[in-house]
This record gives sequence, structure tokens and C-alpha cells, in this order.
Amino acid sequence: MPARTYSVPDITCDHCKKSIEEEVGKVGDVDLVRVDVPTKTVRVEGSATDEAIRAAIEDAGYDIAGSVTG
Repeated sequence: MPARTYSVPDITCDHCKKSIEEEVGKVGDVDLVRVDVPTKTVRVEGSATDEAIRAAIEDAGYDIAGSVTG
């Protein structure tokens, strides 16, 4: 299953983590969402499109600084 990791510098707490995991979890074809607060990253596994994942993170209220596929 494809995986992507996104850098989200505004992640600061468990509330941020829960908000992002909830929004990204609503996207079809997402198998796993893992937010790491200390590294300010979001790892998403599944075949959802990059655009859909980015939109969900932004809908949760966070900006993406960059992404690394794989």
C-alpha cells in the first residue's frame, strides 16, 4: 500500500493530532493515518490521491510545508 509523509509545522499538541487524523480518516482509500506531534509529520497509507489528502489536512485547519512520498 502506498504511503506518503507530509510535513505540517503547525502541529503542536494532541488536539492537532486528533483533528488531522479525523479529517484524513474520512478520505476514501485511506488505510492508516498517523500523526507524529514531535516531528510535526502526518503519515498516510492507502491509495487515496495526494490532492484528497492535502485537502483533508487543510480542511482540518493546517498548512502543509512539504511532502515526501514513500
